[in-house]
Amino acid sequence: MGPSLGTRLERDKETVHVLCSRTSGHFGGSFTYVPGALDRSGLIVPNAAGVTSPLHVPIVAIDGPSGSGKGTISRAVARHAGWHLLDSGALYRLVALAGARSGIAPDDMDGHADLARRMDVQFGSDAAGAEAIRLDHDDVTAAIRTEEAGQGASRVAAWPAVRAALMERQHAFAQAPGLVADGRDMGTIVFPSADLKVFLTASAEERALRRYKQLKEKGSGANLAALSREIAERDRRDSTRAVAPLKPASDARIVDSTGLSVAQVVEAVLSLGRSQGLWA
Repeated sequence: MGPSLGTRLERDKETVHVLCSRTSGHFGGSFTYVPGALDRSGLIVPNAAGVTSPLHVPIVAIDGPSGSGKGTISRAVARHAGWHLLDSGALYRLVALAGARSGIAPDDMDGHADLARRMDVQFGSDAAGAEAIRLDHDDVTAAIRTEEAGQGASRVAAWPAVRAALMERQHAFAQAPGLVADGRDMGTIVFPSADLKVFLTASAEERALRRYKQLKEKGSGANLAALSREIAERDRRDSTRAVAPLKPASDARIVDSTGLSVAQVVEAVLSLGRSQGLWA
């Protein structure tokens, strides 16, 4: 068996071009991004008659529970295809972190929704090509990957006002040549017409073990039993929330990564994409 997904996530971070704001430019003529105006991407281009029509931007949605490895797999698939990457979970972690830093009460839904609309977020990479995320110009790459940040993300993600505030930001990532979107409701809510929907899962025991190994390798204290309880609780909260509960889309392809190496799971997703002509 190959290295754990958690291990690979920390060791093999690669630079993937991501966008987090409105853009404009030229693509065989002028085009404008209109967030939320179109079902898939919001990109419009003029045809020969000067009439605008949607430019199809292929989208692969990869959803799954905490610890399923969807971040690692999404990054690898995006790198293979040369597409943009959306880590939607990072946005919710950022909202929770911004709320804590601003002194907003943990149960203040409206306050967090306002932060979600106006927080200054930058996704990029450092000189070594590793993930780099800034919140109001501060490097928060490590801060949003803690267990506390994950629990905060699950809390704020249950609020309709926060989800609505972040919808426009998520749609803005749908840019040519394509997008791999990683989250919990990418295929059901955010991009319901995605070209390929994958629901990545694994047993709760394996997901807890992956997280345990990841934390130990980072030098953080970890208790496997406690992690198992936390994952079970998060699964319950994510799957039973009233808004956008965690569940596979009706047309999603289920990929169970239990006992599989990273390479095997990546190949399984790439094979699904090849069968639909999304990449070679």
